[in-house]
Formats: sequence, structure tokens, C-alpha cells
Amino acid sequence: MTHVTTPLTDYQAQHFLLSVREGIATVTLNRPERKNPLTFESYAELAALFRAGVRDDGVKIFILTGAGGNFSSGGDVHEIIGPLLERDTKGLMEFTALTGELVKAMRACPQPIIAAIDGIAVGAGAIMAMAADIRIATPRAKVAFLFNRVGLAGCDMGACAMLPRIIGQGRASELLFRGRVMTADEGHAWGFHNALHAPEALDEAANSLAREIAAGPNFAHAMTKRMLGMEWAMSVEQAIEAEAVAQALCMTTQDFRRAYDAFVAKQTPVFKGD
Repeated sequence: MTHVTTPLTDYQAQHFLLSVREGIATVTLNRPERKNPLTFESYAELAALFRAGVRDDGVKIFILTGAGGNFSSGGDVHEIIGPLLERDTKGLMEFTALTGELVKAMRACPQPIIAAIDGIAVGAGAIMAMAADIRIATPRAKVAFLFNRVGLAGCDMGACAMLPRIIGQGRASELLFRGRVMTADEGHAWGFHNALHAPEALDEAANSLAREIAAGPNFAHAMTKRMLGMEWAMSVEQAIEAEAVAQALCMTTQDFRRAYDAFVAKQTPVFKGD
């Protein structure tokens, strides 16, 4: 398993582009000639990167995007699918555990993740978009969970758990059974995409949103993300009790005091995440 131990500002990514500026870590899948497919190595390095977010307070938010007008075409047909045909059951389980680790890492990292989606986002590319916290896209974005088209089930990397919660059970079922493209307009109407932007405006829209969120109370943002995940498995009563504990913890932060002091002084609070 790949490990990232240095601060992300100093980390030199091997299988994608990484830039960290003003607390915003931008991860760009960068194989545009193939529509940014994933390999065994990039799966592992992406998972390690998001796991490292737990240890890096300097990063307030992630943007995940793709180069060359596409998000990601999923697992590389030649570098992944071909070799998988030669593996035994143990080897195949090792691969599916690897792919699942990426989604678990994205959901476990405390920082919000914005997926900025242009063009193709299919297979594992669609899954990465799904696993983000917020998704913005262009009108030409095409998202497809096309696992059935290669003879596999739609239950890949958490799709059957997460996609129905985002767009509803019936819509998710249809996409997973048919493997068809969800258009950008459908994705926006169904709540998969938070907003649509022109291709030339996508990067700035993602960065503007990232700057706004990064300027907020980061400890509290991490708590919000944690509770959004935990409460899937709770009753309403349990959720209310859990949120009471979470909110009380947020009230112990200096950001909570800063917000009050700024309100009294009729100023805008400057949050520091402590």
C-alpha cells in the first residue's frame, strides 16, 4: 500500500498532478490522451493522498478534476482489465479491496471534496465523482456506471449504497441496470450535480466554491462531513443525540468564540480551524 507521510504542500505525486494553494489541494487526473484512466498505482496513490488529509491541517478542502476536457474514463482497459483476467480469486479480491479503499479514503478524509466534472466520467470515474461531497459539472459531462456493460454487477465501490442516497432508489437502479449515460441535465435535476457551469468557467467555479468553504470553520466542516456519513446508519433519534455531542464539541472551539466576538463587533469572522 502506498503511504503519504509528508505534508501535501511538499508531496510530489507520481500518478496525477497535485497543487496546494491557500489551503486548497487540487488533484488533477492527468492522462488526457486516454481520458484520464486509472491504474493499479494511481488507485493506491489517490487513496493514500486522501488518507493523508487526516494528518494535514494545512489542507482545508480538495478539488478533484481531470485534464484535457474529461474527468476519468475509469479503470484502464489495457493496464487493469486485461491483467485481471489472469488473476485468481485471491488476486481479484485484492484488486476490489484496492478500489474500495479509494472510496473509503475519500469518505474518511475530514476535508470536503469537490468534484469538478467535464466530459467523460464513467466506471470508476463515475464512482469518484459519486464519492465526492459536492459535484459541479459542465453541460457536456457524461456520467455512467457502466459495470454491467463489461459483464459485472452495478454493486461496485459502494455504488449501491451511495448512489440511491444521492439520486433516489429508482433512478439509481435504472442507471446501474442499464449502464447508460446520465446526462448533465439529468444529473443536475436529480441532485447528482450541485450546479452546471460552462467548460471554460468550471475551474474558477470550483476554486471559488473551494475558497468559500475553506474560509469557514474547518473543525466544524470536518464534523459535518463525519456526521453526514455516520447518520446514514442511525435512526432519527440516534442522529439527534449524536449531533448534540458533535455540536457541543464544536462549541469548545476558538472558531465558535471568534464568530461571537465578530458578531458583537459587527465584523466578519476570520476562522482558523482551532
